Amino acid sequence: MDRQPNGLALISGGLDSRLGVCVLRDAGAYMEGVCFETPFFSANAARQAAEQLKLKLHIVDFTADEIALIKHPPHGFGGAMNPCIDCHATMIRRAGELMRELGFDFVSTGEVLNQRPMSQNRQSLGVVEKDSGLKGRLVRPLSAQLLEPTIPETEGLLDRTKLLALSGRRREPQIALAAHYGLTDYPSPAGGCEAAEDDYGG
Repeated sequence: MDRQPNGLALISGGLDSRLGVCVLRDAGAYMEGVCFETPFFSANAARQAAEQLKLKLHIVDFTADEIALIKHPPHGFGGAMNPCIDCHATMIRRAGELMRELGFDFVSTGEVLNQRPMSQNRQSLGVVEKDSGLKGRLVRPLSAQLLEPTIPETEGLLDRTKLLALSGRRREPQIALAAHYGLTDYPSPAGGCEAAEDDYGG
């Protein structure tokens, strides 16, 4: 590697997104964070995560995007009123715009393959990558060894052997990683978007 790679991590405030930053830093990357704020979800947890990680955080107002997706979700609705795949793809697309503006090499998420059976299976991850326009530039460090190599990996900017191969809904590996990185204060896994609640607006 001739230079340090630069990555922009989607930060939700949950444990997985925090661990993704830690893993990528261990792989030699300089990381900054981006989070999206709307009336449906607050950026407070992301701010707390960024403070814990000493991570520069970019906060993007996502309200107009969210309203447009709720009215006309390209892939239809989820179990409630949530166009989750479209929303996630749009967030990553917006992060990609910021990535290019900053001159960074990739966008990363804390997604774990098969952790959520509908939105994080291999097909859904592929749809999000394609629809975001970031094919090859979207790194999922917690499951990277189970997915196709990304451009930063094939170009030698990121060492694939330092990325992980997590899969499934078990939380023990993440809890062990949190202890390894000294992360002791983090929220329990939970939904963060009110648009995904069955009784939203009821």
